[in-house]
Amino acid sequence: MVRPHPDSPVKAAPLLNFNRDPVYDRLQFPFETAPDYGAVTEIAPGLIWLRIPLPFRLDHVNIYLLEDGDGWAVIDTGISTSAAKAVWDGLFAGPLQGVRLTRVIVTHHHPDHIGLAGWLCQRFGAELLTSQSSFMSSRVISLAPQDFGSRHYFDFYSSHGMSAEAAGLVAIQGNEYLKLIEPLPRSFLRLVMGDQLVIGSRSFRVFSGDGHAPEQIMLYCEDEKLLFAADQVLEKISPNVSVFAGEPNGDPLGHFLRTLRLMRAELPDDVLVLPGHRRPFHGLHMRCAELEAHHEERCDRIRAACAQGPKSAADLVPVLFTRELDPHQMSFAFTETLAHANRLVRRGEIAPQTQAGKVFFVPA
Repeated sequence: MVRPHPDSPVKAAPLLNFNRDPVYDRLQFPFETAPDYGAVTEIAPGLIWLRIPLPFRLDHVNIYLLEDGDGWAVIDTGISTSAAKAVWDGLFAGPLQGVRLTRVIVTHHHPDHIGLAGWLCQRFGAELLTSQSSFMSSRVISLAPQDFGSRHYFDFYSSHGMSAEAAGLVAIQGNEYLKLIEPLPRSFLRLVMGDQLVIGSRSFRVFSGDGHAPEQIMLYCEDEKLLFAADQVLEKISPNVSVFAGEPNGDPLGHFLRTLRLMRAELPDDVLVLPGHRRPFHGLHMRCAELEAHHEERCDRIRAACAQGPKSAADLVPVLFTRELDPHQMSFAFTETLAHANRLVRRGEIAPQTQAGKVFFVPA
Protein backbone atom coordinates (compact mmCIF):
# COMPACT_ATOMS: atom_id res chain seq x y z
CA MET A 1 0.00 0.00 0.00
CA VAL A 2 1.31 3.45 -0.91
CA ARG A 3 0.82 5.96 1.92
CA PRO A 4 -0.36 9.55 1.43
CA HIS A 5 2.14 12.13 0.23
CA PRO A 6 3.62 13.89 3.30
CA ASP A 7 2.56 17.31 2.00
CA SER A 8 -1.03 16.23 1.39
CA PRO A 9 -3.68 17.85 3.64
CA VAL A 10 -5.75 14.70 3.42
CA LYS A 11 -6.27 12.71 6.60
CA ALA A 12 -5.96 8.94 6.48
CA ALA A 13 -9.31 7.17 6.44
CA PRO A 14 -10.19 4.77 9.24
CA LEU A 15 -9.95 1.14 8.25
CA LEU A 16 -13.27 -0.53 7.67
CA ASN A 17 -14.71 -2.51 10.56
CA PHE A 18 -15.69 -5.81 8.97
CA ASN A 19 -18.09 -7.37 11.46
CA ARG A 20 -18.51 -11.08 11.62
CA ASP A 21 -21.31 -12.25 9.38
CA PRO A 22 -22.06 -15.65 7.81
CA VAL A 23 -21.21 -14.23 4.39
CA TYR A 24 -17.57 -13.84 5.46
CA ASP A 25 -17.29 -17.56 6.07
CA ARG A 26 -18.09 -18.19 2.43
CA LEU A 27 -16.78 -15.30 0.37
CA GLN A 28 -13.03 -14.92 -0.04
CA PHE A 29 -11.33 -11.54 0.43
CA PRO A 30 -7.83 -11.23 -1.04
CA PHE A 31 -7.32 -7.84 0.66
CA GLU A 32 -7.60 -7.68 4.44
CA THR A 33 -7.94 -3.90 4.58
CA ALA A 34 -9.04 -1.09 2.32
CA PRO A 35 -6.72 1.73 1.24
CA ASP A 36 -6.69 4.83 3.41
CA TYR A 37 -8.00 8.02 1.83
CA GLY A 38 -5.08 9.54 -0.04
CA ALA A 39 -3.39 6.16 -0.55
CA VAL A 40 -3.62 3.49 -3.22
CA THR A 41 -3.50 -0.30 -3.31
CA GLU A 42 -2.15 -2.24 -6.29
CA ILE A 43 -4.53 -5.07 -7.16
CA ALA A 44 -2.51 -6.25 -10.16
CA PRO A 45 0.13 -4.70 -12.40
CA GLY A 46 -1.46 -1.67 -14.01
CA LEU A 47 -4.56 -1.82 -11.76
CA ILE A 48 -4.95 0.45 -8.73
CA TRP A 49 -7.68 0.68 -6.10
CA LEU A 50 -8.38 3.83 -4.09
CA ARG A 51 -11.30 5.26 -2.14
CA ILE A 52 -13.03 8.64 -2.02
CA PRO A 53 -15.01 9.70 1.09
CA LEU A 54 -18.79 10.10 1.16
CA PRO A 55 -20.76 12.09 3.77
CA PHE A 56 -23.22 9.25 4.29
CA ARG A 57 -23.54 6.17 6.46
CA LEU A 58 -21.86 4.30 3.59
CA ASP A 59 -18.81 6.52 3.88
CA HIS A 60 -16.76 5.76 0.77
CA VAL A 61 -16.84 4.82 -2.89
CA ASN A 62 -14.26 2.63 -4.59
CA ILE A 63 -12.32 4.07 -7.52
CA TYR A 64 -10.19 2.00 -9.89
CA LEU A 65 -7.40 3.13 -12.21
CA LEU A 66 -6.27 1.05 -15.17
CA GLU A 67 -3.04 1.68 -17.05
CA ASP A 68 -4.01 2.96 -20.48
CA GLY A 69 -1.10 3.55 -22.83
CA ASP A 70 0.80 6.60 -21.61
CA GLY A 71 -1.84 7.38 -19.00
CA TRP A 72 -4.53 5.81 -16.84
CA ALA A 73 -8.27 5.31 -17.25
CA VAL A 74 -10.39 5.84 -14.14
CA ILE A 75 -13.57 3.98 -13.22
CA ASP A 76 -15.97 6.19 -11.22
CA THR A 77 -15.14 9.46 -9.51
CA GLY A 78 -16.80 10.26 -6.17
CA ILE A 79 -19.18 13.09 -5.30
CA SER A 80 -18.53 16.79 -5.72
CA THR A 81 -17.57 17.89 -2.22
CA SER A 82 -14.55 19.79 -0.97
CA ALA A 83 -13.47 16.69 0.98
CA ALA A 84 -13.58 14.49 -2.12
CA LYS A 85 -11.67 17.04 -4.21
CA ALA A 86 -9.07 17.35 -1.44
CA VAL A 87 -8.47 13.60 -1.55
CA TRP A 88 -8.05 13.71 -5.33
CA ASP A 89 -5.68 16.69 -5.05
CA GLY A 90 -3.65 14.83 -2.44
CA LEU A 91 -3.46 11.77 -4.67
CA PHE A 92 -2.29 13.79 -7.67
CA ALA A 93 0.32 15.47 -5.48
CA GLY A 94 1.38 12.16 -3.94
CA PRO A 95 1.03 8.54 -5.09
CA LEU A 96 -0.52 9.57 -8.42
CA GLN A 97 1.91 12.42 -9.07
CA GLY A 98 2.51 12.76 -12.81
CA VAL A 99 -0.45 10.54 -13.70
CA ARG A 100 -2.56 11.67 -16.66
CA LEU A 101 -6.14 10.47 -16.92
CA THR A 102 -6.97 9.34 -20.45
CA ARG A 103 -10.61 8.32 -19.99
CA VAL A 104 -13.24 8.72 -17.29
CA ILE A 105 -15.52 5.67 -17.17
CA VAL A 106 -18.72 6.10 -15.17
CA THR A 107 -20.70 3.00 -14.19
CA HIS A 108 -23.99 4.77 -13.41
CA HIS A 109 -25.54 8.17 -12.76
CA HIS A 110 -25.67 8.15 -8.96
CA PRO A 111 -23.69 11.10 -7.58
CA ASP A 112 -21.09 9.03 -5.72
CA HIS A 113 -20.05 7.57 -9.07
CA ILE A 114 -20.62 10.40 -11.58
CA GLY A 115 -20.25 13.43 -9.30
CA LEU A 116 -16.70 14.45 -10.23
CA ALA A 117 -16.70 13.10 -13.79
CA GLY A 118 -17.00 16.56 -15.33
CA TRP A 119 -14.31 17.94 -13.02
CA LEU A 120 -11.84 15.18 -13.91
CA CYS A 121 -12.66 15.32 -17.63
CA GLN A 122 -12.01 19.06 -17.68
CA ARG A 123 -8.85 18.79 -15.57
CA PHE A 124 -7.22 16.27 -17.90
CA GLY A 125 -9.05 16.80 -21.19
CA ALA A 126 -10.27 13.21 -20.79
CA GLU A 127 -13.14 11.56 -22.63
CA LEU A 128 -16.26 10.47 -20.73
CA LEU A 129 -17.46 6.89 -21.27
CA THR A 130 -20.76 5.69 -19.83
CA SER A 131 -24.13 4.27 -20.79
CA GLN A 132 -26.69 6.40 -22.57
CA SER A 133 -29.07 5.94 -19.66
CA SER A 134 -26.50 7.25 -17.18
CA PHE A 135 -25.59 10.27 -19.29
CA MET A 136 -29.18 11.17 -20.10
CA SER A 137 -30.44 10.59 -16.55
CA SER A 138 -27.87 12.95 -15.11
CA ARG A 139 -28.45 15.55 -17.84
CA VAL A 140 -32.23 15.45 -17.41
CA ILE A 141 -31.95 15.99 -13.67
CA SER A 142 -29.55 18.87 -14.25
CA LEU A 143 -31.74 20.49 -16.91
CA ALA A 144 -35.01 20.17 -14.98
CA PRO A 145 -34.16 20.72 -11.30
CA GLN A 146 -37.54 22.34 -10.75
CA ASP A 147 -39.18 18.92 -11.06
CA PHE A 148 -37.80 17.86 -7.68
CA GLY A 149 -40.02 19.05 -4.89
CA SER A 150 -42.88 19.54 -7.36
CA ARG A 151 -46.47 18.60 -6.63
CA HIS A 152 -46.01 15.41 -8.64
CA TYR A 153 -43.39 14.10 -6.21
CA PHE A 154 -45.34 15.18 -3.15
CA ASP A 155 -48.49 13.48 -4.46
CA PHE A 156 -46.54 10.30 -5.23
CA TYR A 157 -45.38 9.91 -1.64
CA SER A 158 -48.63 11.03 -0.03
CA SER A 159 -50.74 8.72 -2.22
CA HIS A 160 -48.76 5.79 -0.81
CA GLY A 161 -49.50 6.72 2.78
CA MET A 162 -46.87 9.22 3.89
CA SER A 163 -47.98 12.04 6.13
CA ALA A 164 -47.95 15.50 4.55
CA GLU A 165 -44.99 16.50 6.73
CA ALA A 166 -42.92 13.43 5.83
CA ALA A 167 -43.86 13.65 2.14
CA GLY A 168 -42.79 17.29 2.06
CA LEU A 169 -39.39 16.45 3.53
CA VAL A 170 -38.75 13.38 1.39
CA ALA A 171 -39.99 14.94 -1.86
CA ILE A 172 -37.16 17.50 -1.88
CA GLN A 173 -34.39 14.94 -1.36
CA GLY A 174 -33.80 14.82 -5.12
CA ASN A 175 -32.56 18.41 -5.01
CA GLU A 176 -29.49 17.11 -3.19
CA TYR A 177 -28.35 15.39 -6.39
CA LEU A 178 -27.52 18.70 -8.04
CA LYS A 179 -25.37 19.73 -5.08
CA LEU A 180 -23.22 16.61 -5.43
CA ILE A 181 -22.35 16.61 -9.13
CA GLU A 182 -20.23 18.76 -11.42
CA PRO A 183 -21.61 19.64 -14.86
CA LEU A 184 -20.94 16.84 -17.34
CA PRO A 185 -19.16 17.28 -20.65
CA ARG A 186 -21.57 18.01 -23.50
CA SER A 187 -20.53 14.81 -25.29
CA PHE A 188 -19.61 11.26 -24.31
CA LEU A 189 -18.80 7.82 -25.72
CA ARG A 190 -21.64 5.38 -25.20
CA LEU A 191 -20.95 1.94 -23.70
CA VAL A 192 -23.42 -0.80 -24.65
CA MET A 193 -23.92 -4.38 -23.44
CA GLY A 194 -21.74 -6.68 -25.53
CA ASP A 195 -19.16 -4.06 -26.54
CA GLN A 196 -15.47 -4.86 -26.34
CA LEU A 197 -13.52 -2.10 -24.61
CA VAL A 198 -9.72 -2.11 -24.78
CA ILE A 199 -7.93 -0.32 -21.94
CA GLY A 200 -4.17 -0.52 -22.26
CA SER A 201 -3.21 -4.18 -22.64
CA ARG A 202 -6.54 -5.44 -21.31
CA SER A 203 -9.73 -6.21 -23.22
CA PHE A 204 -13.06 -5.96 -21.43
CA ARG A 205 -16.52 -7.18 -22.30
CA VAL A 206 -19.16 -4.62 -21.40
CA PHE A 207 -22.09 -5.82 -19.30
CA SER A 208 -25.00 -3.69 -18.23
CA GLY A 209 -27.36 -4.34 -15.37
CA ASP A 210 -30.60 -2.84 -14.17
CA GLY A 211 -32.48 -2.43 -10.92
CA HIS A 212 -30.04 -0.36 -8.87
CA ALA A 213 -29.63 2.10 -11.74
CA PRO A 214 -30.70 1.96 -15.39
CA GLU A 215 -28.10 0.37 -17.66
CA GLN A 216 -25.41 0.21 -14.98
CA ILE A 217 -22.08 -0.57 -16.64
CA MET A 218 -19.88 -3.48 -15.58
CA LEU A 219 -16.60 -4.53 -17.21
CA TYR A 220 -15.30 -8.10 -17.42
CA CYS A 221 -11.73 -9.05 -18.37
CA GLU A 222 -11.79 -12.74 -19.28
CA ASP A 223 -7.99 -13.10 -19.48
CA GLU A 224 -7.46 -12.05 -15.86
CA LYS A 225 -10.96 -12.87 -14.54
CA LEU A 226 -11.57 -9.34 -13.29
CA LEU A 227 -15.10 -7.99 -12.92
CA PHE A 228 -15.73 -4.33 -12.24
CA ALA A 229 -19.20 -4.85 -10.79
CA ALA A 230 -20.14 -1.27 -9.80
CA ASP A 231 -23.06 -1.44 -7.33
CA GLN A 232 -24.72 -4.49 -8.84
CA VAL A 233 -23.07 -6.92 -6.41
CA LEU A 234 -21.58 -5.79 -3.10
CA GLU A 235 -20.32 -7.79 -0.14
CA LYS A 236 -22.61 -7.64 2.89
CA ILE A 237 -24.58 -4.65 1.54
CA SER A 238 -27.72 -5.16 -0.52
CA PRO A 239 -27.72 -2.50 -3.27
CA ASN A 240 -30.66 -0.13 -3.09
CA VAL A 241 -33.45 -0.96 -5.57
CA SER A 242 -36.11 1.73 -5.76
CA VAL A 243 -39.33 2.85 -7.43
CA PHE A 244 -39.54 6.59 -8.10
CA ALA A 245 -42.30 9.00 -9.04
CA GLY A 246 -41.23 9.10 -12.68
CA GLU A 247 -42.05 5.39 -13.09
CA PRO A 248 -44.45 4.62 -10.23
CA ASN A 249 -45.49 1.19 -11.54
CA GLY A 250 -42.01 0.08 -12.57
CA ASP A 251 -40.42 -3.23 -11.58
CA PRO A 252 -36.77 -2.44 -10.82
CA LEU A 253 -36.51 -5.40 -8.44
CA GLY A 254 -37.50 -7.73 -11.25
CA HIS A 255 -34.81 -6.14 -13.43
CA PHE A 256 -32.26 -6.43 -10.63
CA LEU A 257 -32.96 -10.13 -10.07
CA ARG A 258 -32.84 -10.80 -13.81
CA THR A 259 -29.40 -9.17 -13.94
CA LEU A 260 -28.17 -11.38 -11.09
CA ARG A 261 -29.36 -14.48 -12.95
CA LEU A 262 -27.62 -13.27 -16.11
CA MET A 263 -24.37 -12.75 -14.22
CA ARG A 264 -24.50 -16.25 -12.78
CA ALA A 265 -25.13 -17.66 -16.26
CA GLU A 266 -22.60 -15.57 -18.19
CA LEU A 267 -19.71 -15.06 -15.77
CA PRO A 268 -17.48 -17.64 -14.04
CA ASP A 269 -17.68 -17.98 -10.28
CA ASP A 270 -13.96 -17.44 -9.70
CA VAL A 271 -13.78 -13.86 -10.99
CA LEU A 272 -12.35 -11.21 -8.70
CA VAL A 273 -15.33 -8.94 -8.04
CA LEU A 274 -14.24 -5.30 -7.85
CA PRO A 275 -17.30 -3.57 -6.38
CA GLY A 276 -18.31 0.06 -6.03
CA HIS A 277 -18.14 -0.13 -2.22
CA ARG A 278 -16.31 -2.21 0.39
CA ARG A 279 -13.75 -4.90 -0.42
CA PRO A 280 -13.05 -6.91 -3.57
CA PHE A 281 -14.01 -10.55 -3.19
CA HIS A 282 -14.26 -13.99 -4.77
CA GLY A 283 -17.58 -15.84 -4.75
CA LEU A 284 -19.74 -14.11 -7.36
CA HIS A 285 -22.33 -16.85 -7.80
CA MET A 286 -22.81 -17.33 -4.08
CA ARG A 287 -23.26 -13.61 -3.50
CA CYS A 288 -25.76 -13.35 -6.36
CA ALA A 289 -27.73 -16.24 -4.85
CA GLU A 290 -27.63 -14.61 -1.40
CA LEU A 291 -29.01 -11.36 -2.82
CA GLU A 292 -31.79 -13.22 -4.60
CA ALA A 293 -32.71 -15.02 -1.37
CA HIS A 294 -32.56 -11.76 0.58
CA HIS A 295 -35.10 -10.08 -1.69
CA GLU A 296 -37.36 -13.13 -1.73
CA GLU A 297 -37.44 -13.08 2.07
CA ARG A 298 -38.43 -9.40 2.00
CA CYS A 299 -41.18 -10.18 -0.50
CA ASP A 300 -42.40 -12.89 1.89
CA ARG A 301 -42.66 -10.30 4.68
CA ILE A 302 -44.69 -7.93 2.55
CA ARG A 303 -46.99 -10.70 1.32
CA ALA A 304 -47.64 -11.79 4.91
CA ALA A 305 -48.31 -8.22 6.05
CA CYS A 306 -50.79 -7.62 3.23
CA ALA A 307 -52.59 -10.85 4.14
CA GLN A 308 -53.47 -9.25 7.49
CA GLY A 309 -55.27 -6.32 5.85
CA PRO A 310 -54.79 -3.53 3.26
CA LYS A 311 -51.38 -1.88 3.58
CA SER A 312 -49.99 1.28 2.02
CA ALA A 313 -46.32 1.45 1.08
CA ALA A 314 -45.79 3.66 4.14
CA ASP A 315 -47.42 0.96 6.30
CA LEU A 316 -45.00 -1.58 4.85
CA VAL A 317 -41.79 0.41 5.48
CA PRO A 318 -41.48 -0.73 9.14
CA VAL A 319 -42.08 -4.30 8.00
CA LEU A 320 -38.71 -4.12 6.21
CA PHE A 321 -36.93 -1.35 8.17
CA THR A 322 -37.28 -1.52 11.94
CA ARG A 323 -35.00 1.34 13.01
CA GLU A 324 -35.92 5.02 13.13
CA LEU A 325 -35.22 6.75 9.81
CA ASP A 326 -34.31 10.34 8.98
CA PRO A 327 -35.79 11.91 5.78
CA HIS A 328 -32.78 10.84 3.68
CA GLN A 329 -33.02 7.25 4.91
CA MET A 330 -36.81 7.28 4.66
CA SER A 331 -36.68 8.21 0.97
CA PHE A 332 -34.55 5.13 0.25
CA ALA A 333 -36.56 2.86 2.56
CA PHE A 334 -39.89 3.96 1.09
CA THR A 335 -38.85 3.58 -2.55
CA GLU A 336 -37.22 0.20 -1.87
CA THR A 337 -40.32 -1.04 -0.04
CA LEU A 338 -42.43 0.00 -3.01
CA ALA A 339 -40.05 -1.88 -5.33
CA HIS A 340 -40.81 -5.10 -3.44
CA ALA A 341 -44.54 -4.41 -3.50
CA ASN A 342 -44.45 -3.76 -7.25
CA ARG A 343 -42.55 -7.03 -7.77
CA LEU A 344 -45.33 -8.91 -5.98
CA VAL A 345 -47.93 -7.09 -8.08
CA ARG A 346 -46.12 -8.18 -11.25
CA ARG A 347 -46.10 -11.75 -9.95
CA GLY A 348 -49.84 -11.59 -9.30
CA GLU A 349 -49.49 -12.16 -5.56
CA ILE A 350 -50.82 -8.82 -4.31
CA ALA A 351 -52.84 -6.09 -6.01
CA PRO A 352 -53.11 -2.31 -5.58
CA GLN A 353 -56.43 -0.74 -4.62
CA THR A 354 -57.13 2.99 -4.60
CA GLN A 355 -59.37 4.41 -1.89
CA ALA A 356 -59.95 8.16 -1.59
CA GLY A 357 -56.76 8.86 -3.52
CA LYS A 358 -54.64 6.52 -1.41
CA VAL A 359 -53.04 3.30 -2.71
CA PHE A 360 -53.26 0.13 -0.62
CA PHE A 361 -51.97 -3.37 -1.35
CA VAL A 362 -54.14 -6.43 -0.73
CA PRO A 363 -53.83 -10.15 -1.59
CA ALA A 364 -54.54 -10.77 -5.28
